[in-house]
Amino acid sequence: MSEKLLQQIAKELELSLAKVAGTVKLLDEGNTVPFITRYRKEATGGLDEEKIRAIEERIQYLRNLETRKQEILEKIQALGKCTPELQSQIENAYTLKTLEDLYLPYRPKRRTRATIAREKGLEPLAQKILENSLDNPDTLAMPYISEEKELPDAESVWKGAMDIVAEAISEEIKVREKVRKEMVSQGILVSQRSAKEIENDQIYKDYFEYEENISQIPAHRILALDRGENEGILKIKIDLPSERLCEDISRLYISNPDSPMVAFITEATEDSYDRLIFPAITREIRNELTEKAHLHAVDIFAKNLRNLLLQPPMKDMCILAIDPGYVSGCKLAVLSSSGDLLAYDVMFPHAPQKKTDQAKAILLKYYRQYSFQSVVIGNGTACRETEELISDLIQEEKLNLVYTIVSEAGASVYSASEAARDEFPELDASYRGTISIGRRLLDPLAELVKIDPKSLGIGLYQHDINPKMLDKALYDVVESAVNYVGVDINRASVELLSYIAGINKRSAKNIVKFRKEKGIFKNREQLKKVSGIGDETFTQCAGFLRISQGENPLDNTSIHPESYKVCEDLLHLLGEEPSKIFERNSFIQLKLKQQFNEQDLLKKLQVGKPTFQDILDNLKKPGRDPREAVPPPIFRKGILTLEDLAPGMELQGTVRNVVDFGAFVDIGVKVDGLVHISQMSKQYVTSSLSVCKVGDNVKVKILNVDKDRKRISLSMVLSKE
Repeated sequence: MSEKLLQQIAKELELSLAKVAGTVKLLDEGNTVPFITRYRKEATGGLDEEKIRAIEERIQYLRNLETRKQEILEKIQALGKCTPELQSQIENAYTLKTLEDLYLPYRPKRRTRATIAREKGLEPLAQKILENSLDNPDTLAMPYISEEKELPDAESVWKGAMDIVAEAISEEIKVREKVRKEMVSQGILVSQRSAKEIENDQIYKDYFEYEENISQIPAHRILALDRGENEGILKIKIDLPSERLCEDISRLYISNPDSPMVAFITEATEDSYDRLIFPAITREIRNELTEKAHLHAVDIFAKNLRNLLLQPPMKDMCILAIDPGYVSGCKLAVLSSSGDLLAYDVMFPHAPQKKTDQAKAILLKYYRQYSFQSVVIGNGTACRETEELISDLIQEEKLNLVYTIVSEAGASVYSASEAARDEFPELDASYRGTISIGRRLLDPLAELVKIDPKSLGIGLYQHDINPKMLDKALYDVVESAVNYVGVDINRASVELLSYIAGINKRSAKNIVKFRKEKGIFKNREQLKKVSGIGDETFTQCAGFLRISQGENPLDNTSIHPESYKVCEDLLHLLGEEPSKIFERNSFIQLKLKQQFNEQDLLKKLQVGKPTFQDILDNLKKPGRDPREAVPPPIFRKGILTLEDLAPGMELQGTVRNVVDFGAFVDIGVKVDGLVHISQMSKQYVTSSLSVCKVGDNVKVKILNVDKDRKRISLSMVLSKE
């Protein structure tokens, strides 16, 4: 591993060389990021997952860059044009853009005007222009005039020579960097309405006559402009004052102002700028803007997804899930506290059937039979009418019951999936979707991992984003969330298990198969008996798989089996039994504090401080689910309608989506309200995500209700503030 690359990464990320080197070594050995983050803190210096993923990304980029450098050097050397200076520039290039700029003059090209001029033998004359020759232009051109070569006069000769000069100027790295820098700082992105008549083009009305400095345009506007252009509704260009810029470029090639070649240089520069440089740099800058916007959108999506996945599970709660509908009725599913299906049915309380009394009778029947404590309603079609039905029933029958509304985004996608068919082969797809809605309350993480994240309704222009970039980022988020929480190996689905560090889809299926054939896992060591799980895979995954009520209580913690001996030695020193850690964890902490010096203990146990601290944290709260610290969803008994709302009202709501310009909040009516970023705090807010996240329970004030357009404006700046 090149020391130079490690030093560069350390400098870029502002980390010590030792931390970077330790992390790269672990990555090269095939360790997963979740495993490195949690169980190799001594080697990484305790770097968090974000930093480790950044190192992983940069080392891959720089290694690819090194490979590309070698490819380019070999190609230029084969042409016999690799000077020591050029080789040094290539070897010291730190970005792919710089590298490709250096290679541009030597890259194989399609047949250009400059190529044709070279074929006619005009290269020496072009060189005279660049050398600022003092010779008479007519004298210089005379030897090149040839009817056979379609060069009938001096004008055509000089025109061909200037084509060569124009191309040479366009390929000069310092010229491209100058235009690039100028365009980024001074360029104006201009959008106009296309001449085409396209249906629904009014959604882009704000961009029919629009312009903004390239350096200031935010990501969400870039994405909107790109979409409008792709749909043929908008025409977009970049405006940049060119006269002064062309003069500056010309001066780079004028070494003798008295040379008659100055006029040719000036003309060739203007042609190069208009025909070659400006279009190329415009494409490059547009691509960079799009890429940055995609990266930003992916970041927003990833953060929303993580917050959604880490919503707290509702344990020990039997529920009734409802997927509302009109003509096809409301599908019902009663689920046990562990998510098992107890019963399913359908009712038709809404138009056109309006069998309200029958629907209430069905609900009461299942309430009395299963004593469910909560009703979970999907937020799609007929949601609020169903909410009203449940609210009325609670009041009329004085039921000890609450309800909540959850997003049903992606439920239909899951219901038709192979995973859903495998789990419930006998059920209609609509009932599978209803079960998914209910399980999102019981254990959001376990249920949502079964669904393509792009279908969860929490993104920003996610369908426009580079699919590979988005898929990689979202996979990393799901992997991170699953391993952060850990999973119960005896209950986890194939989809959930496949995100555990070191486990692929095949291994996950083998675990479930083993569980069905041999019975539940009693200890982590049994994992080694599963087909496809060798020692290396076991090392990566074991710490993230929990076994509750197993033979070893440590198996229900995130303490890795490789640290069991340290843990057992520690408990032995304290005179405690491993089997008692769930009962006596507070006593263990107290005795440790009273009896031992930390440094002496670390030496005696032969363990690093970070690992020792993790062991203590697990002994302090064995079996703890980190999601317990997140506020639970809002449960309701009564209903609000749009007509009930008035400016100034203060309500409790749940954040459903966070975007650049604000957050959408469910306040218990049919549509989510928008808290614009300017209404999130009295202070200036640079990022919506710095104020709230998906799943947060927030108090909001009604600013305005547009009943015709069904829009609600909210504020998080309350009167008492």
